[in-house]
Amino acid sequence: MMAKMGFDNAEYIRLQSQNIRDRIAMFGDKLYMEFGGQLFDDFHASRVLPGFEPDSKVKMLLNLKDDAEIVIVINADAIEKNKRRGDLGITYDLETLRLIDALRGIGLFVGSVVITCYTGQRLAQAFEKRLQNLGIKVYRHYPIADYPSNIPLIVSDEGFGKNDYIETERKLVVVTAPGPGSGKMATCLSQLYHEQKRGIKAGYAKFETFPIWNIPLKHPVNVAYEAATADLNDVNMIDPFHLEAYGETAINYNRDVEIFPVLNAMMERIMGQSPYKSPTDMGVNMAGCAICDDEAVRAAANQEIIRRYYSVLCTVRQGLSESNEAAKIELLMNQTHISTADRKVVEAALSKAEATGAPAAAIEMPNGKIVTGRTSSLLGASSSMLLNVLKELGDIPDGVQLLSPTIIEPIQRMKTGVLGNHNPRLHTDEVLIALSICAATDELAKKAMEQLKKLKGLEAHSSVILSRVDEQTFRKLGVNLTCEPRYQTKKLYHA
Repeated sequence: MMAKMGFDNAEYIRLQSQNIRDRIAMFGDKLYMEFGGQLFDDFHASRVLPGFEPDSKVKMLLNLKDDAEIVIVINADAIEKNKRRGDLGITYDLETLRLIDALRGIGLFVGSVVITCYTGQRLAQAFEKRLQNLGIKVYRHYPIADYPSNIPLIVSDEGFGKNDYIETERKLVVVTAPGPGSGKMATCLSQLYHEQKRGIKAGYAKFETFPIWNIPLKHPVNVAYEAATADLNDVNMIDPFHLEAYGETAINYNRDVEIFPVLNAMMERIMGQSPYKSPTDMGVNMAGCAICDDEAVRAAANQEIIRRYYSVLCTVRQGLSESNEAAKIELLMNQTHISTADRKVVEAALSKAEATGAPAAAIEMPNGKIVTGRTSSLLGASSSMLLNVLKELGDIPDGVQLLSPTIIEPIQRMKTGVLGNHNPRLHTDEVLIALSICAATDELAKKAMEQLKKLKGLEAHSSVILSRVDEQTFRKLGVNLTCEPRYQTKKLYHA
């Protein structure tokens, strides 16, 4: 069932904007703010905090647009290895271009791109040239031996001093990246070093939504963060530095806690003294203060943990993840006292598959009713489910054929006879195109099309791993899809 609202987005934007203004004022001339997670399209946050808009961070920055500029950081090794952003399926270099377009499109100023860990990698050089040809300023930052332990070397002209100095124009410099491991923190600290040498007062802060520092350690929202980062081996923990300094419990994660003594020593060396007593002090996140219905948030986060479990099971089946990642999430589920049985669409899809002897899919309506889809000669199970739920949402009688065989069969002949596909059944995107054509002359098809916006936030499950095109279609529709970790066929290659 669609999650109840549990998060006050307007209050969050108000609190967050003010907190960042306060942090800028704390340092004076300039604040370098490391942005963790997704700047755009933060779908994880919107799933675990129902009411959080995926572009909330951007809206918050728009409140500060006259003082803010964006610096995008990308690791040269990620470019070389064609590393991809998991949720969108595009490489980090293309995601960098997408980010620039999206940020500029809403009126935010993108100052430059920094290529970190630069050692002359061939694809990194090509990307640098491409950016320059597009009129974008590019800077190089280099690997530093024994980073981050050799502080005397790092904070010297042979360490940070060798990096290009990034020319910035505004008080707030937001340092973001297409994905983790890009070098955002090192970029910020390098700039602090350069600014100090130039006599400019500059500070550093970190904006990372998860884990949320002022809710319990084992709150499902924080557990969902651990599930989302199972591949990184992140572990949430009580911030011992914060507890010692203030006698207050605050939640952080292992990498920030482990690096804090080193980071603190670097800041002391650069600035004379560190402004922070704990890694939690460095953060500016106010998400925990905007939770307005804890029960709704807990329920949504529990569902996200289960979704992450299925996602990892599928990537393990595809050879893209290690089995220990699934084992870690299973342990988190045990700690949170949830199981796959708490996801209603799972049992419905599996029962339908068992009854029909073929792949099946199920989706949960806003009112809690489960709608299923089965495999037929014309449609795949997910396509059938999509049409069935549109009929249910539009109060269209079940016996109505939204797509007649006379519409579907010519498409099938095109797929198999001309385009060389082996599977004649229509994928979800093909069904939607066919439905939109029918809607021009058929009122019921038109009515079904009008229901598409109601799919956002619904939960669905497939008894088999779906094709990439089907997964992307459901993602675009806003459906939270999970799949059993098995393929429809025993072939070795699955397109």
